[in-house]
Amino acid sequence: MRALGEEMEPQRPRQRAGLGLASQGGCSQMPWISNPVERIVPQTFSFHFKNLMFASGRNCSYLCYQVKRKEHCSPVFPDKGVFQNEVNTPCHAELCFLSWFNKRLSPDECYHVTWFMSWSPCFACTEQVAKFLEKNRNVRLSIFAARLYYFWQPAVQQGLRRLHGVGACVGIMSYQDFKYCWENFVYNQRMPFKPWEKQCENSKILVTKLEEILRNTMSLLKEDIFNKQFGNQPRVTAPYYRRKTYLCYQLKGPNGSILAQGCVRNKKQRHAEIRFIDKINFMNLNPNQSYEIICYVTWSPCPTCAEKLVDLINDQVHLKLQIFASRLYFHWVRKYQIGLQYLWASQVTVAVMNRQEFKDCWEKFVDNQGKDFQGWYKLEEYNRSISRRLNRILMPLKQNNLEDSFRDLRLGSPSPSSRSYSR
Repeated sequence: MRALGEEMEPQRPRQRAGLGLASQGGCSQMPWISNPVERIVPQTFSFHFKNLMFASGRNCSYLCYQVKRKEHCSPVFPDKGVFQNEVNTPCHAELCFLSWFNKRLSPDECYHVTWFMSWSPCFACTEQVAKFLEKNRNVRLSIFAARLYYFWQPAVQQGLRRLHGVGACVGIMSYQDFKYCWENFVYNQRMPFKPWEKQCENSKILVTKLEEILRNTMSLLKEDIFNKQFGNQPRVTAPYYRRKTYLCYQLKGPNGSILAQGCVRNKKQRHAEIRFIDKINFMNLNPNQSYEIICYVTWSPCPTCAEKLVDLINDQVHLKLQIFASRLYFHWVRKYQIGLQYLWASQVTVAVMNRQEFKDCWEKFVDNQGKDFQGWYKLEEYNRSISRRLNRILMPLKQNNLEDSFRDLRLGSPSPSSRSYSR
């Protein structure tokens, strides 16, 4: 069998019912759509959701959706259902859902929509969905596909990156996702879900391919910026420059797949940590699955950001957060020390970047032109010094005393004019 990454033109996955190739722009309108069905029969699910490498004959696309409201109010329409391509009409399942859902949207409520799809969206649909998300900021969308549709075409890749860029979570269905669909969207007659041959293996291959496609979404740091901003030297030498806060993050799903990664920096009086938190909240991650986030940051968080990061973890208990800082920010000021202690006491890993973390950051977030990470003079020596300082700050404290101390502090960070060096 030909590997997934090789040329697969003979596969011709299908042209969806009623359409030519998506790149021809055949589904640009949102026609009136009837209501969805509640479930599909087992044979339909087993045939159309099978994540085969060669999936010929599957000309229909199925979309199993779940809508959750953030407010605890009674829904006025079903929160689960299934859409299929409308036969003999130029409308894919994605647009069928949007047309149906758009009539039921309330601007006063927040929604988290999850799609489990037999095929990932085509280019034209990704553009329509992206525009919908940009217009309706109270809607968060997570997409999990059984197979990737014409993934070798640049336009399709661009569409997936477009979705990812507007905050949609785009992923590949795992065993847990297939099982969930079987239990919630299939007339299963109480029969347990039975995975097919090479289901997990095929999912891993598709995850790798999707990661490769989405990796280009992120703007990589320039080598010079990385060396200057992430350098752990105690002082800046001539020629002098301002040290700013850069935060590089990577979000991993329950199967270890990379769901999102990127780099943010301080902007318009908003610290990088706050902008990072906004991005994570925007994704509206599935509370029934576990996620891991690794952050590499040039400066350790200020007290206000530390509090907000703890709030993020407390609100989303399925998240595990690790923070690796190149340098400690105002480490001699008591309330900044308590901020770091509060993170540590709240089960947030706080550590100093060593050579391995710098190397990992270099390889994942820097436009390194294929060069190996070389480091700089006294990197290890500076690392040991900063690590000793952090260890003294993070000495074990009683949880209740720490929380009381943190609440008593004024957590506002210094104004830019009061800082001895820029963050």
